[in-house]
Amino acid sequence: MNGSRIAAVGHYQPARVLTNHELSTMVDTSDEWITTRAGIRTRRIAGPEEPVDELGAHAAAKALAAAGLTPGDIDLILVATSTAIDRSPNMAARIAARLGVPSAATLDINVVCAGFTHTLATADHTVRAGGAQRVLVIGSDKMSDVADWDDRSSCILMGDGAGAVVVEACAEGEEPGISPVVWGSIPEMGDAVRIEGSPPRFKQQGQTVYRWATTELPPIARRVCARAGIEPSDLDGIVLHQANLRIIERLAERFGAPNAVVAKDVVNSGNTSAASIPVALSKLVEQGEIGTGDRVLLFGFGGNLSYAGQVVRCP
Repeated sequence: MNGSRIAAVGHYQPARVLTNHELSTMVDTSDEWITTRAGIRTRRIAGPEEPVDELGAHAAAKALAAAGLTPGDIDLILVATSTAIDRSPNMAARIAARLGVPSAATLDINVVCAGFTHTLATADHTVRAGGAQRVLVIGSDKMSDVADWDDRSSCILMGDGAGAVVVEACAEGEEPGISPVVWGSIPEMGDAVRIEGSPPRFKQQGQTVYRWATTELPPIARRVCARAGIEPSDLDGIVLHQANLRIIERLAERFGAPNAVVAKDVVNSGNTSAASIPVALSKLVEQGEIGTGDRVLLFGFGGNLSYAGQVVRCP
């Protein structure tokens, strides 16, 4: 019951870069139109030989190496994804097989764009309850598989990638590195973001999502800080779901955290759904923009009009 902390981070993105200019040859759009509305300049697109579990395994392997652990040290793997095509084996089991993790429990969790922070909270709860000592928490999505490439309002957003963290139990007397989660949803508005049909396709009510995110989420984020026992001004970093640069900028402005570095990986990576927060966090760590012990707000939101956030200590 001593709490948990993030021991290491890692991320992976496919090699192929899809630029706004290339997109303008595929659908009626332009670089100016995309950057004005979404702030995105490029995104990474996985090939047919790069399924969701492969993306996740690459990110998880980097996090394991950064933590100085072996696959046998992991006793639970949780994967946040909404783009797994196959139902069984689930992505967590496939990643376990790719990494050679011998006997971990394996679960997939689907909360779409809010998936990573929900899954991180689940890992924290499991460690606190004594159900695991070390957990791989992975956000992995291949949004190019569900994108409607004829819909210029949504296909311009989509990107592929994966990010991972190693969560482990704190030592006795050590301050927890993951604060209590604040989470919830608005089920009656769940149709605002959908991945439906056969084949499944992503659709959203963009203006509805924008208004909800920019008006309803700032006070919830302040509640996340309150649960962590800090003020927003105490934050060193903010990593929001990388949905759209305009949403990120508006939310960050309303949080009242003037000293925090704000992740804006969406500019180069697009919207990678459950992967967006761990990818952006890993890049901030890799680039030295946040350091060990820094307090970082992680806040996911989107599909189901769900949200989940916590304050973590940077590894």
